Amino acid sequence: MSLPPGFLDELRGRLSLSQVVGRKVVWDMRKSNQGKGDFWAPCPFHQEKTASFHVDDRKGFYYCFGCHAKGDALSFVRETENVGFVEAVEILAREAGMPMPERDPQAQQKADRRSQLVEVMEQAVQYYRLQLKTGQGAAARDYLDRRKLSEAGRARFEIGFAPEGWQGLWDHLRGKGVEEALILEAGLAKASTKGKQPYDTFRNRIMFPIRDARGRAIAFGGRAMDPNDNAKYLNSPETPLFDKGRSLYNHGPAREGAGKGQTLIVAEGYMDVIALAEAGFTATVAPLGTAITEDQLRLLWRIAPEPVIALDGDTAGLRAAMRVIDVALPLLEAGNSLRFCLMPEGLDPDDLIQTQGAGAMQKLLDQAQPMVRLLWRRETEGRVFDSPERRAALDKSLRATLKKIADPSIRHHYGEEINVLRQDLFGRGREGARKPFQPWPRGQGRPGAKWQPPAVPMPGTKASYLATAGEAGAERLREALILATLITHPALVELFEHQLEELELIGQGHAALRHAILRHAGDADPANFRKKIATDAGEALETLFSLGHVNSAPPVLKTGDAELARMCVAEELAKLDARRGVRKEIEHAVEDLGGLADEGVTWRLGQAAEAMQRAGRSQLEDSGDLGEDRDALSKQLQSLIDGQVWVKRK
Repeated sequence: MSLPPGFLDELRGRLSLSQVVGRKVVWDMRKSNQGKGDFWAPCPFHQEKTASFHVDDRKGFYYCFGCHAKGDALSFVRETENVGFVEAVEILAREAGMPMPERDPQAQQKADRRSQLVEVMEQAVQYYRLQLKTGQGAAARDYLDRRKLSEAGRARFEIGFAPEGWQGLWDHLRGKGVEEALILEAGLAKASTKGKQPYDTFRNRIMFPIRDARGRAIAFGGRAMDPNDNAKYLNSPETPLFDKGRSLYNHGPAREGAGKGQTLIVAEGYMDVIALAEAGFTATVAPLGTAITEDQLRLLWRIAPEPVIALDGDTAGLRAAMRVIDVALPLLEAGNSLRFCLMPEGLDPDDLIQTQGAGAMQKLLDQAQPMVRLLWRRETEGRVFDSPERRAALDKSLRATLKKIADPSIRHHYGEEINVLRQDLFGRGREGARKPFQPWPRGQGRPGAKWQPPAVPMPGTKASYLATAGEAGAERLREALILATLITHPALVELFEHQLEELELIGQGHAALRHAILRHAGDADPANFRKKIATDAGEALETLFSLGHVNSAPPVLKTGDAELARMCVAEELAKLDARRGVRKEIEHAVEDLGGLADEGVTWRLGQAAEAMQRAGRSQLEDSGDLGEDRDALSKQLQSLIDGQVWVKRK
């Protein structure tokens, strides 16, 4: 919707932010200074006891020093009411007594259509509720009696019944003058493929109305009364009102309950939500027939910073919990996480409350586990780690999982927690349990070996370009030699095309040269090829061949020796890959797992060292270039292993 210039400024000017926010918070009058428009309260966006939420009435902005929520009146209404921009403007405009500007005709038509659909859904809610009280609803009432759902509970959740007939709701709504298109668009009926009248979507089912955060009926969930029905639970289809991946059952009441300090609980189904709410756990929601989605997680975090996922204690419930972890990991932020409360095997929340009471449920909620514990359980349960290779496989799996966490601080803390759990698993010290691998003390050789002083660098090594240029300089020179060799021998480009595309280039101008090489690949004439490269990347080309280390290299000087050039490119690519692989392996070991220490890390670093040594042994021998530092590099890497680089420093 397009608003006229100045409309929002006038709206903000007419409203007091403290009045808008005051509907949702209780001001701390000891800390607030009303005369200066300075207000403080416990934050409505996360649970806290102290008043860290600040409203500056004069500037019209709020900020929480705890969760860092910030914004103006519009953003506050959008977040707390879970509405879109236009709806937030409408809410504030009504409060300020300002008429909304005329909408775009198409937008107005769409909004009017949604309003009509909501009205049709409300008529369906009343129809189903009435049917539950008729003779046709006797079996459904008996079922609800067996589930010990009181009349007050049925009324509170507006539970109804869809009779067995094919067109009961259709005929009722058509008799009320509702258009056929509206009934179909609301998902209450389906068109017949046999040329007959449309038929009701829900038949012989107990009906649970699904309302959005503002309390508008948007869909239904229906439980089959026939035990042989293919679908025990059936939701409304996707409609202009309903997106099941972005909706929660009992959203509005749960948000209100969480605002009063209750723990936000996420259960599996309608009856679990109803049983929990009836037992006093009013801040309870459920996803709608699918695994929890990213959008639903964001909705949950808008309600509370740490919802508790309460799932059935069977295998399916545990699998569902594990799926939630994979969805949640990339979305984690400081203050936003999940805890997990797994029911005793064979029981769901409804069963537990019916058999053991609300106190038993509260006890389980109090013992809810942080997500990192369930993640560790998933990675280790039922597995045996009796060899370095198996423990290395565990490390690899954990590293891949923790990489999903975007926030580096949270990833670090997960690594630290997993390290503690890992020490518990491998380092208990009792009989049969393996202690963490401990390398020999720094500066000493292997047990029983004679200690040797550090080797003194040879004069040739100290004077080499690689030694004086440093690691990054050495890598840039290797890149330069690869590019210069390919430019000199264009017939080789096709052979190394894929590796050249994947190569991570750090040298200045090297990316431009690669682009030019790949662009003109196919021209095997060295003179023409070099002219084309000069046209695309002239300055970079001049710089490349001005390097003494490059223009004096045998594969560049010997333009007719294609085999020498091929060997040079292949070996330099292998060296770069080995060197960078070592660095990444160390980074992964040190950072991603926050300091996990065991034989597996040592084994990985050792494998990387061997890869580097293999690359060094296969170098060119005729020029002596790019190889004089291999012994120093191998010793450097071994010193990292000996020095326990993966152990977290205090």
